[in-house]
Amino acid sequence: MRLTTLMGVGALCALLATGPLPAGAGEPDEAAVLHRANGAEPSSLDPQLGTGSWESNITGDLFEGLLARDAAGELIPGVAQRWDVSADGLTYTFHLRENARWSDGTPVTAGDFVYAWRRLLSPELGAAYAYLLFPVANARAINHGEQAAETLGVQAVDEHTLTVTLTRPTGYFPELLAHPSTFPVPEQAIRAHGSRWTQPGNMVSNGAFELTEWVSHGHITARRNADFHDAAGVSLQAVTYYPIDDARAALNRFRTGEMDMIDSVPTDRLDWARRSMPRALHVSPMLGTFYFAFNQREGSVLTDRRIREALNLATRRRIITERITRLDQPPAWSLVPDAIDHYDGPRFDFADSPLEERMARARQLMQDAGYSPAHPLKLTIDYITNPETRRIPVALAAMWQPLGVDVTLINSDAAVYYAKLRQGDFQIGMAPWVADYNDASNFLDLFRSGVPNNHSGYHHPAYDRLMAEAGETLDPGKRARLMADAEQRLLDDAALLPLYFYVRAVMVSPRLTGWQENPLDIHPSRWIRFRSGTGQ
Repeated sequence: MRLTTLMGVGALCALLATGPLPAGAGEPDEAAVLHRANGAEPSSLDPQLGTGSWESNITGDLFEGLLARDAAGELIPGVAQRWDVSADGLTYTFHLRENARWSDGTPVTAGDFVYAWRRLLSPELGAAYAYLLFPVANARAINHGEQAAETLGVQAVDEHTLTVTLTRPTGYFPELLAHPSTFPVPEQAIRAHGSRWTQPGNMVSNGAFELTEWVSHGHITARRNADFHDAAGVSLQAVTYYPIDDARAALNRFRTGEMDMIDSVPTDRLDWARRSMPRALHVSPMLGTFYFAFNQREGSVLTDRRIREALNLATRRRIITERITRLDQPPAWSLVPDAIDHYDGPRFDFADSPLEERMARARQLMQDAGYSPAHPLKLTIDYITNPETRRIPVALAAMWQPLGVDVTLINSDAAVYYAKLRQGDFQIGMAPWVADYNDASNFLDLFRSGVPNNHSGYHHPAYDRLMAEAGETLDPGKRARLMADAEQRLLDDAALLPLYFYVRAVMVSPRLTGWQENPLDIHPSRWIRFRSGTGQ
């Protein structure tokens, strides 16, 4: 999942007290409106089209999948109150809640999931996350236009029973069912309103909240959904999300009480926050990697592996984490975070080499490629407009200058920036990624040929072959080894510039409870409440 903020400088929140509000805990506080700083302006509130945390934070409140997540980020029953798995691990049978309803009062049925999943895989929709359903029988072929949608391995046995057939046992499959892309979407609203179905007054949703207002670049408001199956367990009356991607502005609004939660803290204000607001500041690790993508499409100078390797060699990761981001993030010498379960991945072979040795090797590679301080290579680095995010490209430019690299910095707002990434209109661009689920494939799939999130345009038949074989093997150990071999291929190709694994710092008002830290950085508003006696 993409992020807008400089995540090493901003934010995974911790619980300030208790836990989630239990069902039946009483009527919601009619005055309780939560104000959340939320990064960038969403490009869409269609859960099947959003790709950023600034979108999933909202769609995760508006919709609910077969499974959901509690305040600690753990899987819990969602629309499905229980499920069975066949002995061979290929067939899942989900039993849906009979009281699951859309916000217009109509039932959420198994047929809604059949419709939604077929829509997600439709080549015409072009959903970036369609590949998450590829474990389902025929999903890949449908997404590639090779088979009809009706052949998808999902069936509504009756209104409250859904069966899903997989092509192979997939241990992390339940994790995918709590991802917004696999949520049900309202066929009735989509048919009635087309692409405008996500607008207030048109949207029908099935989550804890329903959309009431969307002021472009101003705020988005959602009120408690009275038709939600656990409405009695939702304390908040409403949530307002603000597109604030300037960490300094967000902090100022938090200090004045305008914001109850913000998702980043300016680097130069961390010490102040530690001294002045220790109860509000929370710092913790998460499953994510901050890296830069190299444009490796045909015609790009960065198709030359020697240049990519030289830039990696000259990058002083520890300097960046100690002097710029200042949260002691682990330097990243690979793509997949060390904390990913059931995976022991490789590292760059120069990870432990002295700087002098690395710089000598980098200079030689650049000379072999035809560049030096006397004959410099001109490169551009794109980044999202923000004083915080600018500091890393500035540092990279200084580190690469001795190699004969002349860097120009280009900044854009988040919407324009990610459009440029998708179009390949960049040379080097920041590509922060936080896990959607705890599996190495969620990172390694980013570099498979043809995947929409493969912004670099990286293509290597051996890599694709290894990932395909990993996807087909039934042996977990062999699967992990194949993925590690694939990642080694990435590193040998210097296909990316990883900098560090994420640690975030956020601010959460001490008046709140129910927000627990978790490595996926998922914090549904459903579980948040104001402490008794603190007011809104």
